Amino acid sequence: VALKRMLNFNVPPVKNSTGEPVWKVLIYDRFGQDIISPLLSVKELRDMGITLHLLLHSDRDAIPDVPAVYFVMPTEENIDRMCQDLRNQLYESYYLNFISAISRSKLEDIANAAIGANAVTQVAKVFDQYLNFITLEDDMFVLCNQNKELVSYRAINRPDITDTEMETIMDTIVDSLFCFFVTLGAIPIIRCSRGTAAEMVAVKLDKKLRENLRDARNSLFTGDTLGAGQFSFQRPLLVLVDRNIDLATPLHHTWTYQALVHDVLDFHLNRVNLEESAGTESAPAGARPKKKNKKSYDLTTSDKFWQKHKGSPFPEVAESVQQELESYRAQEDEVKRLKSIMGIEGEDEGAISMLSDNTAKLTSAVSSLPELLEKKRLIDLHTNVATAVLEHIKSRKLDVYFEYEEKIMSKSTLDKSLLDMISDPDAGTPEDKMRLFLIYYISSAQAPSEIDLEQYKKALMDAGCNLAPLSYIKQWK
Repeated sequence: VALKRMLNFNVPPVKNSTGEPVWKVLIYDRFGQDIISPLLSVKELRDMGITLHLLLHSDRDAIPDVPAVYFVMPTEENIDRMCQDLRNQLYESYYLNFISAISRSKLEDIANAAIGANAVTQVAKVFDQYLNFITLEDDMFVLCNQNKELVSYRAINRPDITDTEMETIMDTIVDSLFCFFVTLGAIPIIRCSRGTAAEMVAVKLDKKLRENLRDARNSLFTGDTLGAGQFSFQRPLLVLVDRNIDLATPLHHTWTYQALVHDVLDFHLNRVNLEESAGTESAPAGARPKKKNKKSYDLTTSDKFWQKHKGSPFPEVAESVQQELESYRAQEDEVKRLKSIMGIEGEDEGAISMLSDNTAKLTSAVSSLPELLEKKRLIDLHTNVATAVLEHIKSRKLDVYFEYEEKIMSKSTLDKSLLDMISDPDAGTPEDKMRLFLIYYISSAQAPSEIDLEQYKKALMDAGCNLAPLSYIKQWK
């Protein structure tokens, strides 16, 4: 809703207006691109009048009679580039939207550039959008994608981190969370684990929220914000937890569809990239090997199959794809049968009588064609994705890993020794083995004895594992 409002020049879009949208250009940076792409497709952008969407730092031609909507981070180089656009008089008018709040001094830089370029009247609006977070699903968002190493577990837990670096990381996290609550239009009740990075984030966020509420005139949580959240007594609960509380889960091999796609394929901002395996037919000797085709698919909320099955265990997903395929084939055969009947020559008296009741049937069959095609597209998509996942499961015995780790984490008895799993050359990659052993190490009540540990280390080294993670976890424990 916030993005659509921004693309409509920060006026809420009117529901039933029949008029054409105003044609405009959208200029974003990489951050803006990541925020928009999981939410709005190119078609939806076009419906809102966006004819072109371009990166801020690409070479852009002047389009003098079109308004431009900017959606960028308020960084030095972005602002320099915007000032340059003003000087070059690229567009008719400028709607400047900042992903997170812009500082006073940077605003003055833009103002000076506008005065210098004689373009003050063309800067139509300047807005802080407070949209510095990436929404992947209705109830899931992530903080950042561009320099995600900056706010990672590793960044916070590096032994050589300086205080200023830590401040920067905390500010980045707090800024994104603050943006999220502004967009939600609600003020959370904050709970956090003591004495950890989570507490630092909580304290900073609390301070930022309080400062904002103190200034009643400019508060982001009163007046005409998006949600009418300011009078509701239902405040959301924000629980901040440090990853150190549970380090085994992110290492765990998974068994549900979405988690498997995320674990074994290249899945990023709701888009999965696959390499198609080249056909098995033998190429003539001396021919160049076929180039693998790269395909990417969007797995979004509009994909009904994904919505229904992303949380299902993988074998169920495979079955459902099969069922969808069968129901699709039945519908397709019906359309083919009707078409062949319609092709019968007119002399045959039987055909004439059949035509009348078949016409009605054919009309309904033809009207369901777009739906059929969409169904076919989704079936193909999930057949390809599921097949790719299945190849990984088979080649790496991921089902065995999953069951084994479940047992370790729930402290039930193991039917096969851990050493056998690690030294089985067919089971998984070195990384899989390392993950399995780390889960065992983290979950075990008492650490294995030195003699056992040496044995495990040797087996892991023989399997080609890098032992650095183990020494980290040892220290951590």
